[in-house]
Amino acid sequence: MELFFNARPLLGSIVYSILGVVVFWVSFIIVDKITPYDLWREIVKERNLPLAIIVAAMCLGIAIIVAAAIHG
Repeated sequence: MELFFNARPLLGSIVYSILGVVVFWVSFIIVDKITPYDLWREIVKERNLPLAIIVAAMCLGIAIIVAAAIHG
């Protein structure tokens, strides 16, 4: 019996997506720990917009690096 699609690429995509998200969150937590202040409090409670922009740029940079590493 033949399937309508090949499940192997779909499974690979799911595994690499989960791996990418895990690597992204671990790297974000590391950056959060090495900063001298609490990023969440500064962005949400103190409404520090410049810091939020820097953190967003850092997140995009990490995401691009993880995507490039996974893509090969």
